[in-house]
Amino acid sequence: MEEVRKDLEEFEFEEKIYALTYWQLVWRKFRRNSAALLGGIILLIFYFSMVIFPEFFAPYHLEHIFIEYIDAPPQRIHFIDKDGKFHLRPFVYRLTGAIDPNTFKRVYVEDKSEIYPIYFFVRGDSYKLFGLFETNIHLFGTLQEGTIFLFGTDRQGRDLFSRIIYGGRISLTVGLVGVFLSMILGTTLGIISGYYGGTVDNIIQRIIEFLTAFPSIPLWMSLAAALPQDWSSIKSYFAVTIILSIIGWGGLARQFRGKILSLREEEYILPARIVGCSESKILFTHLLPNCLSHIIVIATLSIPGMILGETSLSFLGLGIKPPMTSWGVLLSECQNVRSVVQTPWLTIPVAFVIITVLSFNFLGDGLRDAADPYTR
Repeated sequence: MEEVRKDLEEFEFEEKIYALTYWQLVWRKFRRNSAALLGGIILLIFYFSMVIFPEFFAPYHLEHIFIEYIDAPPQRIHFIDKDGKFHLRPFVYRLTGAIDPNTFKRVYVEDKSEIYPIYFFVRGDSYKLFGLFETNIHLFGTLQEGTIFLFGTDRQGRDLFSRIIYGGRISLTVGLVGVFLSMILGTTLGIISGYYGGTVDNIIQRIIEFLTAFPSIPLWMSLAAALPQDWSSIKSYFAVTIILSIIGWGGLARQFRGKILSLREEEYILPARIVGCSESKILFTHLLPNCLSHIIVIATLSIPGMILGETSLSFLGLGIKPPMTSWGVLLSECQNVRSVVQTPWLTIPVAFVIITVLSFNFLGDGLRDAADPYTR
């Protein structure tokens, strides 16, 4: 009976498989991977809050300076006040600064006589939504006389949480734009190399070997250092993106070359040649669609490398430069031991880099498994 039951389950499974389309099978298998779903949800939240609406989610403007709160620690959120009374609305206490007579360091303590309730959809610094509509509504904040520093402030008195939100727009879009350019180069040259072979394949492979022979970080540094110092932040941003794309397409091209080498021997290619299909039609109508799932997976797994590359360059002072900011720029402010010891909250952007890279890796692993939905 046990064998009959297993055979019946196997038959029902195969019947369901054949009744669904390929993309339905991919989604069916992907949604069973909890780690991939979690990574995808985190990335959606990050891109929605940091890339599309950072001005709304950040309580303050990128360059809003609180001169009386330089290197202030994160403010703790409370529900119970000093008298033990519970508040439905969360609040923070006012920070007061003083100079420690022993270390001569500015320290901050909570002044529990002043409570700043936290409100949603409050008015604050003005900004232009999508660069078109001027408004001053922010997701959360305090009234005008209050402050809320979830992650503290930097050495210039700027809210670190707001700067992380704004910095995410650069760090996250560098990965997308860089991978898009790399995918164009890697996919095109990889398909051409794998399909035609011979001299064309040898030339492309030697170029890839030449590029991959250089250590990544020194090569990035030398190319970034060659940029004119008088370039604007926008030019530097696109230059860094292009540098990362030029360096990163070699590995992608080799993966697509291997994929095409296996696909070009499939049985459906011969009839296409017999009926007179051109080489370009075979490449982009028959071969490329069969690589689509592979392209999505490779793109997802390549984005973290781009993000880490931009973070490394900006951390070394060779990437994005102020007034633009990124997670690498924020981390460059805590390059010495003194900053790490006295203001450890300045290292919080590291957590966002780690979470983003792990989320992309989880998502990429899930897509890689889902791309082959016919295996259990």
